[in-house]
Amino acid sequence: MRLTKLLAGGIATAALSLALGAAAPASADTYALVTINSQALFFNQINDGAKAAAKAAGADLVIFDANNVPSAQNSAIETYVTQKVDGIILVAIDVNGVKPAITEAKAAGIPVVAIDAQIPDGDNVSFIGVDNAAAGAEIGKFYADYVKAQMGGEATVGVVGALNSFIQNQRLDGFKKAVTESGVKVEFLDTVDGQNVQDVALGAAENLMTANPAMKTLYATGEPALIGAVSAVESQGRQGDVKVFGWDLTAQAVKGIDEGWVAAVVQQDPAGEGKAAVEALVKLKKGESVEPIINVPVTIVTKENVDQFRPMFK
Repeated sequence: MRLTKLLAGGIATAALSLALGAAAPASADTYALVTINSQALFFNQINDGAKAAAKAAGADLVIFDANNVPSAQNSAIETYVTQKVDGIILVAIDVNGVKPAITEAKAAGIPVVAIDAQIPDGDNVSFIGVDNAAAGAEIGKFYADYVKAQMGGEATVGVVGALNSFIQNQRLDGFKKAVTESGVKVEFLDTVDGQNVQDVALGAAENLMTANPAMKTLYATGEPALIGAVSAVESQGRQGDVKVFGWDLTAQAVKGIDEGWVAAVVQQDPAGEGKAAVEALVKLKKGESVEPIINVPVTIVTKENVDQFRPMFK
């Protein structure tokens, strides 16, 4: 574990050097996007939306990949402050641990817009993203209704989460609360930690299923967790007796929806979030104001509406 952390830290440091070395000329407004990793489609879609908006605004965008290392995000923000960028977009890993760096940016007159993960009482000028607890409750209510209508009102559920992710814990809390309050008889089994890393989530999901052979449903709190859960169900040949619910569509999840064993997936608008973040920074640069919270709605994707999302995976 220590070696893994050291390697991850080294990779993040190297990525920081590359990202900062690519900083744009001072003649253009420059915005920095500090993200979590470049593995998940979700984060790459945020990048795509931000890039398009920056291009449309005639601004430059540099992107730093923290490679899942919270401290690397702090270091990146501090360095971007030193470089005097015009604004910072942050997809936070540790929403509390990164707060001092955000405060440092504010003191330097550099606005920070948070995406996806809300910073509790932070000095960021705005948050753009989903109300994760409320959306967790929304999928929780859907799940409870599904169990009642399709599974005789009774089920067991295992969870593939990311315990280092504040927002994924919110999604789990909202889900549990809604399911509990529904009155449907659901037994929560183990919660395993996929660490927001696809391979880790796969191993965790397989262990969860092996330890709970009678488990009827899985809930995955993010994209790597969902990929892990879907892959584990397929590798163990459990498509006929396990239903999967989760967050953030992937090609694998769409295939599972078509086959009928992935029941529902919460889909956000990551490209829209990236676009809105850059647009907010452009407004601030012009002296205009932005809303402190800009909520982005979610869609629960099922077999009935999945067709509208297929173009994402072509």
